[in-house]
Amino acid sequence: MNKNKREKEFYSVDVGDSTFTVLKRYQNLRPIGSGAQGIVCSAYDHVLERNVAIKKLSRPFQNQTHAKRAYRELVLMKCVNHKNIIGLLNVFTPQKTLEEFQDVYLVMELMDANLCQVIQMELDHERLSYLLYQMLCGIKHLHSAGIIHRDLKPSNIVVKSDCTLKILDFGLARTAATGLLMTPYVVTRYYRAPEVILGMGYQANVDVWSIGCIMAEMVRGSVLFPGTDHIDQWNKVIEQLGTPSQDFLMKLNQSVRTYVENRPRYAGYSFEKLFPDVLFPADSDHSKLKASQARDLLSKMLVIDASKRISVDEALQHPYINVWYDPTEVEAPPPLITDKQLDEREHAVEEWKELIYKEVLEWEERTKNGVIRGQPASLGYTKCVNKTVLLVALNVRFSVGPLVALKGEESSLFTVLKVQRKVPGFVHSSVVGRKGNSLCE
Repeated sequence: MNKNKREKEFYSVDVGDSTFTVLKRYQNLRPIGSGAQGIVCSAYDHVLERNVAIKKLSRPFQNQTHAKRAYRELVLMKCVNHKNIIGLLNVFTPQKTLEEFQDVYLVMELMDANLCQVIQMELDHERLSYLLYQMLCGIKHLHSAGIIHRDLKPSNIVVKSDCTLKILDFGLARTAATGLLMTPYVVTRYYRAPEVILGMGYQANVDVWSIGCIMAEMVRGSVLFPGTDHIDQWNKVIEQLGTPSQDFLMKLNQSVRTYVENRPRYAGYSFEKLFPDVLFPADSDHSKLKASQARDLLSKMLVIDASKRISVDEALQHPYINVWYDPTEVEAPPPLITDKQLDEREHAVEEWKELIYKEVLEWEERTKNGVIRGQPASLGYTKCVNKTVLLVALNVRFSVGPLVALKGEESSLFTVLKVQRKVPGFVHSSVVGRKGNSLCE
């Protein structure tokens, strides 16, 4: 592309404490969040004629760790296409040559809120189980491509007002080291499974533990295991669930086992005491959506020994979840990861930079005609559950009464309508806010 022509396609604007240099098709940029990996703003895309989110990766080439993370995120986002994983709409850089290359911008679907905000609301069983179902569908899709997340948490799960849920990131690379006695990094560990905390081997149901912790927080309104570091995290787990068996301890390496065995032994609490009926919403009209079933699912997810913990497939078949089961969502074709050595790759920063630049140029070439891959807009889902149809949607043609703002005037929580098939009219499920101790990044 002609250098002058390329320069005319971009403009710069200050967004919070950062300067975004973006394509002119993106207007009305507003900051909506930031984290260790980047700054995110909302914008209006005049080509797609929709609101989008634009993420500017934070100093992607400052070191090998950041560069590898940026490459992994970009490659996986280009490959994954599932309704419960955030969709990539565009990738670009304002720089014109590899030598100048320093900024990467990812354009994604814009969602209404992250799960941290939803946790502060009182959800009925339909909404709670439907959100969990979508988490499990998204994680199963990642697992089908050999991607085990290991770091699922509310701040990286987003929702729309129609109850659509999407996972924002792809977790820890397989080569990312972690362990009880390692120097702690400043990250949220509340949702990490015992096998990750203890530096053990792990399997796919490592992510089931995280979903269990998130479910517990949605029920309680506060973090279940708010550890200050890896060691305190482990202590919080055993104080509530009890010290695991000697068979489990024998799976640990010697130094970790010595520490764990020298800790006081805890009997733990029953799940009836950890999650009494008073914490749950009223039982649903549907016979399977009850506090007892929700508690049973929690007891199968929050098992310290992964060999005895429920699998993703088993969780999807649990009575509290399978009311939403749809083969097209659960069994979607696995993503085709083109880079088979994605997690094992090791390069110098300049080599990572060149690989990322090639990925950006390849995307630009593939979409130069303005045809950009997107996922169909969610219009809400209609699921048949015996004689009840649960319509999970906000923008319906009925007047459903007042809605509670999720955060600010532009966001509102979902409305669940229960429509009897042969009976006109509907019942509006009210939404009530609550305060809690949710510690999200």
